[in-house]
Amino acid sequence: MSGARTPVGPAERGSAKQTVTISFAGFNRAWAAWIGDRLERRGHRVVYQRWDAPAEVPLVDLLRDLTLAQGRILIIVSEWYFQLGPRTYEEWNAALREVVAPDPSRFAAVSVTNSTLPTATTVLGAVDLNNMGADEAERRVLERLDLPSELLPESVEGARRGPRFPAAMPEVWGGVPRRNTRFTGREPLLNDAYHLLQGAEAGAGVVTLHGMSGVGKTQLAAEYVYRFGSEYDVVWWVNAEKRVTYRRRLAELAPQLGLSTGAEYGERLRAVRDSLRRGDPYSRWLLILDGADEPDQIYDLVPTGPGHVLITSRNPEWSEHNSKLLEVPVYARDESVAFIRRRAPRLTEPEADQLAEALEDLPLLLDQTAGWLNDSDLSVQEYIALLDGGIDQDVVKISADFPVAFQTAWSILLNKLRDTVPESVDLLRLCTFFAPGFIPVRLLKEMPHDQLPEQIAGLLNDPLLWNKAINQLRQYSVVRLESHEAAGDEAASSGESLYLHRMVHQIVHKDMPDEDRREFIDVVRRALAAADPRRPTDTRLWPRYAEITPHLKYADVLKSEDSTVQQLVFNCMRYMYLSGEYVAGIKLGERAMATWRALLGGTHPRIWELTHHYANLLRAVGDYERTEALERAAVDHLRREQGEHDFDHLRAVGGLAADLRGLARYDEALERSEWLLAAYRELLGETDSRTLNAQNNVAVSLRLLGRYQEVLEIDRRMLEARRSLLRGRHPWTLYSEIAYATDLRLLGRYTEAESIQAKSVREHRIVMGPDHPETLRAEHNLALCQYRAGDRTRVGAMLASILERSERVLGESHPTTLSFAVSESCFAREHGDIDHAREVGEAVVARYELLLAEGHPYLAGTRANHALVLRSVGERQAAYVTLEQCLAEMTTAVGENHPWTLGCAVNASALRNLVGDPETAAELGHLTVARATETLGRVHPLTLSARIALAADLRGLRDVQQAEKIEQEALQDLAGTLGAQHAHTISARSRNRPFWDFEPYIT
Repeated sequence: MSGARTPVGPAERGSAKQTVTISFAGFNRAWAAWIGDRLERRGHRVVYQRWDAPAEVPLVDLLRDLTLAQGRILIIVSEWYFQLGPRTYEEWNAALREVVAPDPSRFAAVSVTNSTLPTATTVLGAVDLNNMGADEAERRVLERLDLPSELLPESVEGARRGPRFPAAMPEVWGGVPRRNTRFTGREPLLNDAYHLLQGAEAGAGVVTLHGMSGVGKTQLAAEYVYRFGSEYDVVWWVNAEKRVTYRRRLAELAPQLGLSTGAEYGERLRAVRDSLRRGDPYSRWLLILDGADEPDQIYDLVPTGPGHVLITSRNPEWSEHNSKLLEVPVYARDESVAFIRRRAPRLTEPEADQLAEALEDLPLLLDQTAGWLNDSDLSVQEYIALLDGGIDQDVVKISADFPVAFQTAWSILLNKLRDTVPESVDLLRLCTFFAPGFIPVRLLKEMPHDQLPEQIAGLLNDPLLWNKAINQLRQYSVVRLESHEAAGDEAASSGESLYLHRMVHQIVHKDMPDEDRREFIDVVRRALAAADPRRPTDTRLWPRYAEITPHLKYADVLKSEDSTVQQLVFNCMRYMYLSGEYVAGIKLGERAMATWRALLGGTHPRIWELTHHYANLLRAVGDYERTEALERAAVDHLRREQGEHDFDHLRAVGGLAADLRGLARYDEALERSEWLLAAYRELLGETDSRTLNAQNNVAVSLRLLGRYQEVLEIDRRMLEARRSLLRGRHPWTLYSEIAYATDLRLLGRYTEAESIQAKSVREHRIVMGPDHPETLRAEHNLALCQYRAGDRTRVGAMLASILERSERVLGESHPTTLSFAVSESCFAREHGDIDHAREVGEAVVARYELLLAEGHPYLAGTRANHALVLRSVGERQAAYVTLEQCLAEMTTAVGENHPWTLGCAVNASALRNLVGDPETAAELGHLTVARATETLGRVHPLTLSARIALAADLRGLRDVQQAEKIEQEALQDLAGTLGAQHAHTISARSRNRPFWDFEPYIT
């Protein structure tokens, strides 16, 4: 019978609303959603019916059940619709003739494919929607359903946004793997993921697909993208196995979003996260984090906002980080059978069932095995016999997650590859010396090819052989070919990036002859060394280091004696230190120290260079005792063996001075730093970067000793020199800006300090990114500048945000985090949230007690802060005892004239008054004013606080005349220094006794 439709009368073609049932294969869900949306906007009722076609139900019965639906039945015709089951085209022809042909008016169809279909589909009268725009496609759908086809008026702003036209890509699309046209099943999981994301509140749209290796998490996420991607404006796929690669890939989104940023790495990362959070310019975004197996490493970087995040991971701990979990199991048996029969059409259903059982329904293994089995003369029974008997008794067990059959199945597959294209096995083995996941094989193509092993040189130099090897691996689903930034098949075939699954990576790496292992690992090491940009201080090159560092472990670079490979290790450690990747850097340093001492000997020159980089990373997390031992051993050996003016010795002296500062041995640190500065001046002159760094370290020691005026002049000259000799956005220049602004603040020049620091914060965010430790330091100093200047409206939120981010990025016990927590506690105490102040303050003291030795000034200072909290909650005696102890400890630690000691004295005199000892309070007050005037000057804010406090003490002794005199002079100086309307001036005028807050400097 023909596919002609029964004519529809004018009344039916009018405005009457109809019910339309859309029948579609899951693969074509995007088309169903778009067509349904266009119908619903015209007032029609739409029922969605996903076509399943289980093999055990006759096709005729399934079609008859479809006719039970109310209204017209619109079938979205594609090869997928007719493959489900799977069913033969003969079955379909018979069913269409029997069910549809007698009453074709119940059915309508649209075609979204150019593939050959069963001949009887002509009875459906499908209209073609290929190769046209949305308006024409909509007109054709409406006409096929005999509905009015005039255009709807433009939707008003704010109206519901419908799905994107499926033939139109999202505005931004990047990194998404090619669609797996053999994808099978998983419908409940796809639907569950969709509804969890769509039903989530703004900022909470995060779903994690978790399950064992090889279960198909990445393929499921990719299929989700293709089915539901039309509902998003931005779809961005990120390899999230390592924090560094995740940050790099996220930063690459900036130009795609049209964000105006410079080339700086941190600037692009900050701009992307801010754009996604605000939903500007796109609120409908989908970010896929593939292979995020270590949530602790990246959860702080997961964007929030109106969009959605889909994660694939073997780790269910994502549930602790604001993500809903969906477990991905192995295939159900019917899914396994359907998949095998699609992958290997020559196999019967019983054979597919037997193979699925033997391979335990693991999707990755089914894909690889069925592919080559279809091309083989081997029967399923013979293959299963091989599995049962084993083909390589030397294959080791790789993981408890892997089926036993996996190891033997892989041995069979590798033999097949060796017999067909042996170069493909070489390439595969070469790839296992990179990290699993995305393999940057372009590094192999870009490296010098001289002195390579003959078999590798031939592979890299012959494009035809290269492509043949890759295509063979692709054919059997061993690798996936990706070229994210390239367009077209030709660009992709260059093999810029291969995706190698973790399971495949591990078993191929284990099953390799020793001779190949030695040759291949050397090639990858040389490729990584050739890719080294050699300037880890240049933030513009950080994305390249982020790409290299994940592969160091797998190339076992630490066992190389090649000097260029060893220099690569140093540069990567320096990059990790500068970029704030301390934990990863320390792990690399630990491995390097153990390996190189055994390989090179404990006194090899490389060991001392390694000690420098390793100690920097340890010092960054506050492990000062350990770094002092390392650096002192280096200093003693290098001075003895190479002399005082050897540059390695000088560098070690600088490290030792930094350790001494961390241990609060400030006078020793200053002595070392001043000697080092003199040595560098003599050897290198004033403008060498090492001389400038030494001068900076002198300034740090002086600041810790409370000699603020001296420090200010040094830091001013340092900042000018670094701006002139380096560049304005160099990390050391930015460091000097924080130092200079801090000096101004400590001297009470709050307005000047705030101006410099506000600019510095903007530069830090651009260069380093919003959550880099140095950016957090810059923001923290800005908050304190504004707080001291009297602008307190935004400071509370700023301090809370800085502390929260630092806890995420660095951890709760990191020295930088503890410094921020001190400020948070003090602010909370002063602004009425005493419970929060006490909780945070007690935590800070407890963590410092674990980190520092008794007698350290930071312990005394934070305990003094806590005493003010105790005073505020009425525990006067405990506060008094604590402050007296802190005053004594601080005096012992830094001396009686140090600003920290003077601050403790201001607080201690107040508590003496409160507990009824006004005489000693006034005595201490007189001493404090005299010492503060001598050390800091008459009008320094701390001296002014001491003078106001002394006036209060004298009033307590009824010495009203002297109290009034001191108070009036202090008030005049406050008004002249800070301004008559400054918060401190107003508070003093109201006779609120001033207190001092200890601030631990970040060394």
